[in-house]
Formats: sequence, structure tokens, C-alpha cells
Amino acid sequence: MTRLVATGGQVTSVSTRIVTIPNILSFLRLLLIPLFLILVIAGEYAWAVVTIAVSSLTDFADGYIARRFGQVTRLGQLLDPLADRLFILSTLVGIAIAGIVPLWFLAIVVARDVLLIGIGIALANVGHGPLPVHHLGKMGTFCLLFAFPVLMLGAAFPEAVGVTAALGWAAAIWGAFLYWWAGLLYLRQALVLVRGSRVASPASSDRLDR
Repeated sequence: MTRLVATGGQVTSVSTRIVTIPNILSFLRLLLIPLFLILVIAGEYAWAVVTIAVSSLTDFADGYIARRFGQVTRLGQLLDPLADRLFILSTLVGIAIAGIVPLWFLAIVVARDVLLIGIGIALANVGHGPLPVHHLGKMGTFCLLFAFPVLMLGAAFPEAVGVTAALGWAAAIWGAFLYWWAGLLYLRQALVLVRGSRVASPASSDRLDR
């Protein structure tokens, strides 16, 4: 089954297929999360960076393949942002435990994801699915997934920490800002949808009573 949705002024076909190359890549990204945590806990920072690099490549590849070859699916629309958020969260938790980033930065990123969970619950209560991924969110994700391995390289190779700290923290702070900016845009969109649903519901009930 295939349906059409409008995103950014363009009409995209969305199918209900499950087994597609982009979905397989998203599943692979999910499977890399426990491997990454094991490597960080073991202090194998260089291999952990390689794991992040592979995850980032699969993130780029699944989006490109889905759009280029018409393999956009409903499952993929759920899996892709889920895999992104879980990988960012697991990476941040891992490097916070290792002392590479402070706990306050972990709290900032986690708070944004808690906001999105609340938005998802509110939308589900009024019969709406998840919101389309915003490009600012993708940019924030990219910055964070660039920042974390750079910071980890400083932990793996202390002689380079002067460079890695400057690059890593610049990307991390910018990424967190974009992450929250996108989150506030999602909140605004969700409020419009929820208010619209509440207005529409009484109107529908009035028509049924006539």
C-alpha cells in the first residue's frame, strides 16, 4: 500500500513495506548502539569512534536511498529518527560516564528528547502520528554526531586534545542549539494540531446531533 504526503512543498510517496534497504540500515544503526556502549565502557575509544562513523554513514545512506529510489516507508519514518535519537542518547550517556562531557550537557540533550516524547504522546491522544523530521533537527543531529567522536578522539589521543576540544565543543554547542530549536518548532506544530483537533471534535459532535 502506498500513499502520498506533502513535505516541504513536494509530494512524496510513502509505502507500508517493511523490508527495504533503508529500513535494514536503520535496524543496523540500532544494533550498533550496544556495541558502541561496550567499547566505551571498555575504554576502546578509537573503535568506538569507528562505530559512530559507521552509524553516521548508514544514517546518510538510508535517507539518500529512500528518497533517490522511492523507498520511503511508514516504518522508515519512525525508525530513522528513533535510531538517531537513541544513538545520540547512548553516545552521550557513554561519554558522560567516561567523563568526556559533563552531566549538564547530557541533561540538556535528554530534556529535549523528553519534550519530544511528550509531544508524541499528545499527538497520539488526538489521533495524529509523529511529525515529519525537520531539517534543523537533522542538522543538529549531524553536529552532535560529529562532535562526539571528535571529543572521543581527544580522549583516545591526548596529544590532540587542544584541537579536538575546540572543534568538538563548537559542534556540540551548535548541535544542541539546533536540536532545541527544532524541538521548539515541533512543539509549535503539535500545539496547532492539538488545538485544531479539539476545535474539530465539538463541531463533529454537533453535526451528529442534528
